[in-house]
Amino acid sequence: MKPLTNVLVAGVLGCSLSLSAYAKQARWGNSSEATVKLIKASEKMWLDADCGPQPGLKDVFADDFQGTHVNGERYGKKDAMITSTPLATDCRLGDVTVHFFGDTTALAYGSESSLRANAKGEAEKHCLVWTDTWLKRSGRWQIVAAQDNQVRCK
Repeated sequence: MKPLTNVLVAGVLGCSLSLSAYAKQARWGNSSEATVKLIKASEKMWLDADCGPQPGLKDVFADDFQGTHVNGERYGKKDAMITSTPLATDCRLGDVTVHFFGDTTALAYGSESSLRANAKGEAEKHCLVWTDTWLKRSGRWQIVAAQDNQVRCK
């Protein structure tokens, strides 16, 4: 029985050390960090595409990007870069926080709002909360996945 106990203790210790090493890699980004600033600026650019063309947006998305729209439909990079028609106005980025998992993966959690014409042609506030997955590949941070949720505006 003693050798089995040693194996179990070694296994538990090994798992604990692995989890500890992983936990040290995961961290919240600081708003003064260059990568956090880049991610926030890129998220703002994507939002601003609802209010007008954003030519630099093509570099924000990975070629294999996949998003999930508020209605549950999936979309790729081409659709993510389309400027809204008709254009929205008053595009505002809310709080954005970035959580890093090692040196090459980050999740951005954020909110945004804009004014859009409703069915009657009246301006109506449109609010989203979202989670975007960022990967660093070949030295460049890009969005590889997005999940959008429409919420009641405050």
